Amino acid sequence: MKFMIAYTIKPAHFQAAVSRFLETGGTPPDGLRMLGRWHSASKGWSIGDTDDVKKVYEWTTRWNDLLEFTVTPVMDDAELGEMLARIRS
Repeated sequence: MKFMIAYTIKPAHFQAAVSRFLETGGTPPDGLRMLGRWHSASKGWSIGDTDDVKKVYEWTTRWNDLLEFTVTPVMDDAELGEMLARIRS
């Protein structure tokens, strides 16, 4: 399952977030594949793929002292098309 993980850096923790990212690369835990990540000045978005939602929680928990998260399950066009074809039948 794919998850869009949006984050906002807590204003008082900007420098700490930058330091941690430069030290760790912000990589996800084993079992969660990052499909892409995009950044702006104080926000960002990533798409992760996993069959274990606990891996998403593990990743965000590593950062929740510095960032605020919104996690949304998402589908790509092919997955949506398959689902729509099933319910249309």
